[in-house]
Amino acid sequence: MSATQSTYVEEEGVYRFHMEHPVPAYLVALVAGDLQPADIGPRSRVWAEPCLLPTATSKLSGVVEQWLSAAERLYGPYMWGRYDIVFLPPSFPIVAMENPCLTFIISSILESDEFLVIDVIHEVAHSWFGNAVTNATWEEMWLSEGLATYAQRRITTETYGAAFTCLETAFRLDALHRQMKLLGEDSPVSKLQVKLEPGVNPSHLMNLFTYEKGYCFVYYLSQLCGDPQRFDNFLRAYVDKYKFTSVVAQDLLDSFLSFFPELKEQSVDCRAGLEFERWLNATGPPLAEPDLSQGSSLTRPVEALFQLWTAEPLDQAAASASAVDISKWRTFQTALFLDRLLDGSPLPQEVVTSLSKCYSSLLDSMNAEIRIRWLQIVVRNDYYPDLHRVRRFLESQMSRMYTIPLYEDLCTGALKSFALEVFYQTQGRLHPNLRRTIQQILSQGLGPGAEPSAEQGGARAEADTDTQALLLGDETPSSAISLRDVNVSA
Repeated sequence: MSATQSTYVEEEGVYRFHMEHPVPAYLVALVAGDLQPADIGPRSRVWAEPCLLPTATSKLSGVVEQWLSAAERLYGPYMWGRYDIVFLPPSFPIVAMENPCLTFIISSILESDEFLVIDVIHEVAHSWFGNAVTNATWEEMWLSEGLATYAQRRITTETYGAAFTCLETAFRLDALHRQMKLLGEDSPVSKLQVKLEPGVNPSHLMNLFTYEKGYCFVYYLSQLCGDPQRFDNFLRAYVDKYKFTSVVAQDLLDSFLSFFPELKEQSVDCRAGLEFERWLNATGPPLAEPDLSQGSSLTRPVEALFQLWTAEPLDQAAASASAVDISKWRTFQTALFLDRLLDGSPLPQEVVTSLSKCYSSLLDSMNAEIRIRWLQIVVRNDYYPDLHRVRRFLESQMSRMYTIPLYEDLCTGALKSFALEVFYQTQGRLHPNLRRTIQQILSQGLGPGAEPSAEQGGARAEADTDTQALLLGDETPSSAISLRDVNVSA
């Protein structure tokens, strides 16, 4: 359980848990199952099913203590006693959850070392931002997620260097702008202070604006100080002042201006175009973004390879591109490259054929974060020779982050019948919430307003009606079911 102490009395068959600090209700969680422990540090262990324990232990042994120590140097003592991690089945509906003392994380993430590193460090950061100091309302989730993302990147910079941190940030900001195109710049969920008004789905608050636009605002505040170490000192004092309480944005901003009186005298909160109020309440992209030039050694090769694949003549460009060995790239580099290709899809068919010849077998041996992006390219370009890889992937992946994007793409194009077939074969292994979401995706266009054309005929109409009933039961389709490209940790 998410508690500082636990005991088990075998004679009584009773577990007892104790939490010595006040915590918000959403951080109270229990897990039960065939879970075995293994120590990975002086105050950390992993819990996992026996088949997963060796992998989880080998990937995290020793490094979690490094991350905790780095966080303590930046933001003060870790106050929760133990930092344990439990790996949950692939059907767990979110990537990770920062429950105090015991981070919950999906076992699928073990496939990708870099995503595992980032996700666990993000949850470590929540020990200070979110768990110790909590946003008072769900309308200001950025107080937890934006600060945790900033702290996560400070920890990765201290541990792995600025270039890696800039690469990961570029990858996430790329996804933020992709989401902006999907939702539009006037979307109410793109505000940092989202108002839960009619028309705003509370579940849509868990989006990249909360994380990345919140991060950009926190980063902007750090730049006002002129020195990240000075800002670290402020955040340390902020945590010490507000630990084990809930806060609103004004608490953070007032504390910031009090800590830096020279900035208050300069009225930095009212600078034209960068007013704190505008950061909080304006829709659209961040008002300012970080300088990521320290990551250019990792991002420049990605841009160069993408340009090769979009150049002409194709034969010459493909030959030059095939000479680039992406198997030696970091996962975030390959993912960023594939995202660029996704953004350009549909691509000319000869380009997709050449891409498949060059990369398909190689990518098939890589982790799920890489494979899903290649498979989205396959689907968005109706590239049938690789469709069997899509089926195999959806038959093996039960996570929301690895299924929703593919089902949405399949149902947008000409492959809806293929999606239905795969869903019927796999639905019994999906989390009920995920199953309902996919049912709604598959049901778009099957509602009362979707009448079959004359060419479809009555038989097709009956089939659509039967399909709708099978998919929905008593439910009806809803619009804006999910926000594509939003694979985020809690």
